[in-house]
Amino acid sequence: MSLDADQLVDRRRLRRKLSFWRVAAFVLAVVAILGVAAASMQNGLFGPRSSHVARVNLTGIIVEDRKVEQMFDKIANSSAAKALIVAIDSPGGTTAGAESVFDAIRKVAARKPVVAQIGTVAASGGYAAAIAADHIVARRTSITGSIGVLFQWADVHRMLGDIGIDFETIKSGPLKAEPNPFEPTSEDAKAAIRSLVMDSYDWFVGLVADRRKLDPVEARRIADGRVYSGGQALKLDLIDAIGGEDAVRDWLATEYRIDRDLDIREWKPESGLSGIGIAGAAASLARGLGWDTLALVIERSARSSVGSLDGLVSVWQPQDLEQ
Repeated sequence: MSLDADQLVDRRRLRRKLSFWRVAAFVLAVVAILGVAAASMQNGLFGPRSSHVARVNLTGIIVEDRKVEQMFDKIANSSAAKALIVAIDSPGGTTAGAESVFDAIRKVAARKPVVAQIGTVAASGGYAAAIAADHIVARRTSITGSIGVLFQWADVHRMLGDIGIDFETIKSGPLKAEPNPFEPTSEDAKAAIRSLVMDSYDWFVGLVADRRKLDPVEARRIADGRVYSGGQALKLDLIDAIGGEDAVRDWLATEYRIDRDLDIREWKPESGLSGIGIAGAAASLARGLGWDTLALVIERSARSSVGSLDGLVSVWQPQDLEQ
């Protein structure tokens, strides 16, 4: 009898555990469904449906992102979005990422007015995104410019030699896998990398000259990599006006007769459940319930920070401010 009683107790414990995990799985599924529903109710399947001015916040490091491109496509095709404000607060990112954002914004500009509103910083790749707009507004003390391209790598071969480590490489050609941090960089390798950088730099400068209607020689003089304040940028014709949202509203009303009181609604790339999974759904649910701070905490904890960028980079790196 004692054995039967013990078995009965064990079975009850097992049932409780199974019930707990079933309930937990059900709760997580409900959270996921409600998160998706909240996001859908907030923006609709194809974005907000009533007339509005769309706003996209372009912040942090810029990289190529298909979902961002799809979002801009939806804005371009939305009859409800009468104009687009691209609010930029970014030091740049990969050069290819900046190019993809530039192209996506230009597609929107082919159908409706686009204004770039620079916040604290829109430098390098961030400025490349700004010049895709028809009009650029910045604060007097905003940081912009830093027009250029860079390619960086570490040289650790001396350090390895000091601790007795040799690094051997067999490659098909002298420039394969260059630069190699474990070997001295040859002059031929440096020349090849410099050619790569300058090719993209020429593209960037040409873009600035074309979009800002600058003489190519003047554009190249300005594009020496330095940053400019909003006030300096205005004098150099890198931006069009000093101000904030009021200046953006004024331009849209004056140039396109868009009502100053028309709602501004924020558009965001679709995160879905494939990107950050349940965390994405939970963040959407929190935001739908008005808990924006909690949503931000969930999103940040779910994403790893950008520790490195592959390829050519168009980013402002104030090293002395980071240390």
